[in-house]
Amino acid sequence: MKKIYEKIIKDKCSKDNYLKLTCIKNIKFFDFLGEFVRLCNPKRIFVRSDSLEDAEYIRKKAIEYGEERPLAIAGHTVHFDGIFDQGRDKEVTKYLLKKGVNLGKNINSISRTKGLKEIKELLRNSMKDREMIVGFFGLGPLNSPFFIPAVQLTDSFYVVHSEGILYRSAYEAFKKLNSKEDFFRFVHSSGVLEGGVSKDVDKKRIYIDLEEDTIYSVNTQYAGNTVGLKKLALRLAIRKASKEGWLAEHMLIIGVKGKNNRTTYFCGAFPSACGKTSTAMLKGETIVGDDIAYLRKIGGKVRAVNVERGIFGIIQDVNPNTDPLIWQAINTEGEVIFTNVLVSNEGVPYWLGDGRQCPSRGINFSGEWYQGKIDKTGNEIPPAHKNARYTISLMKLENCDTNIDNPLGVEIEAIIYGGRDSDIWPPVQQSFDWVHGVITMGASLESETTSATLGREGIRTFNLMSNLDFLSIPIGVYIKNHLKFVKGVKNIPLIFSVNYFLRDEKGAYICSFEDKRVWLKWMELRVHNEVEAIKTPTGFIPYYYDLKRLFNDYLNRDYSTESYVKQFTLRIPQNISKIDRIINIYKENVADYPQIMFKVLKQQKNRLINVQRRHGDYIDPFVLERISLEDER
Repeated sequence: MKKIYEKIIKDKCSKDNYLKLTCIKNIKFFDFLGEFVRLCNPKRIFVRSDSLEDAEYIRKKAIEYGEERPLAIAGHTVHFDGIFDQGRDKEVTKYLLKKGVNLGKNINSISRTKGLKEIKELLRNSMKDREMIVGFFGLGPLNSPFFIPAVQLTDSFYVVHSEGILYRSAYEAFKKLNSKEDFFRFVHSSGVLEGGVSKDVDKKRIYIDLEEDTIYSVNTQYAGNTVGLKKLALRLAIRKASKEGWLAEHMLIIGVKGKNNRTTYFCGAFPSACGKTSTAMLKGETIVGDDIAYLRKIGGKVRAVNVERGIFGIIQDVNPNTDPLIWQAINTEGEVIFTNVLVSNEGVPYWLGDGRQCPSRGINFSGEWYQGKIDKTGNEIPPAHKNARYTISLMKLENCDTNIDNPLGVEIEAIIYGGRDSDIWPPVQQSFDWVHGVITMGASLESETTSATLGREGIRTFNLMSNLDFLSIPIGVYIKNHLKFVKGVKNIPLIFSVNYFLRDEKGAYICSFEDKRVWLKWMELRVHNEVEAIKTPTGFIPYYYDLKRLFNDYLNRDYSTESYVKQFTLRIPQNISKIDRIINIYKENVADYPQIMFKVLKQQKNRLINVQRRHGDYIDPFVLERISLEDER
């Protein structure tokens, strides 16, 4: 430790906390800690080890300082973010880039010199009269080839409490790091507080320094901006993965049950509020993770781990009918943090779509709330925010997969891409091969915007692999990494697309909430080559008789030919428009796209045009079946 830091750190630590620090031998850690202790100037420092006593101290302090409030059920608390701090803020989330470094048009950035000067000035004395918490966590299972150590410095007990639920505690692992080993670094301050929330949200900043693997955030409390190990760490991991030949993805991991008790593991990429968590929580299956996955090639197979051990999930529409396992977990004793819900006078949380009668009064993110309350612009304030959340450990769930902490992860045999799409993709289809799937499904993914990010809702946006917001490398490099990733893999995962949001001509959804169980079971059968499929210009789709059987077996429902035709009709004009749109996006915004992209997209467009000339704009799946058989002959 540098002498200039040793005294300042020691003076701000109790004897016990300083002793915890001296057990760590990594010099880079002490230089990092010393710099920000001196800059942020906390009154004292608390060091979180892996002990239960330290975890309890953090829980108590979060309540003592008003960052969380206890609820009626033991172990449950609620946290409120400011009314203007309710989602990831893309506008002020920027990469700090050195001169000459360009990540592309879609990536928000600022000069590294200018950005560091600005953020450090905002952090200066930001923790005066407060406690700095030093948290040690791991991304991925400990003692694993996937493991990445991380350190969080924050003045928010809510932030480090959340991380204690969501991530593996890694103080003991840090003690084993040598002086040269590196780690991810996160520095956060809530800034000036007013009414318990960040006051200076106009000075909110989330800056990402790729040179030092460091994330800075200030004047914000929303977990997506402050819990460093979540989407902020994903940005660092994507760059690290690109250098080292693996993938860091915005993906769930689910174990799908099949014949003779077999389990087939899928990864799935969905933008926020597009059915990701509900897919990961499907009845009868097991969950490894709902949000972020690392994928590596090990022994000729694609294997993946959940970076986390918990869920920071959108709570809107969680109720006993739609999400029975989550409902059970968040209504039983044990650690649960609710955010931006409505709390009744009895300490009971309510949220949008929970199926209960909402109280006429209570406390929410706007303070004291009552029916009809309006904000400064005259808009009525809802009882709970659309992006209200719950934070729980995966261990609270009955369907938590036994391999969640397996150091080698699980073998991935299929990958799903899905978004909000009202009129193009069918509910499920399979790509022709890995390259076709990466390009036409992953790299062409579009979705309507939701409340999980700030801004307008319902706007169709390009979001390749559901990872665009988090890219820290050029888009072209990212796609090339995917295309070459399976080189040397013996059992290349199949790629599928799903669409739970297809609508009819009147705007009504034509898939029910439960239907995704059937789509998943069909995909599992395809992985094991146990059902045939219809070849269409855009991929393989199910035969009617297979779906009819699956709907009966898993949903006890009769599946009509009318539903099949509505759901699986090929919409050629919309598909062609999408291809043209995607080609234009890449031509206008991506300088280094792989040439094979346009070749594959144009081939798909030509297939669509050829079948359109013979059969018209809209072709039902029974006609597609006949065309497929004719082509085979």
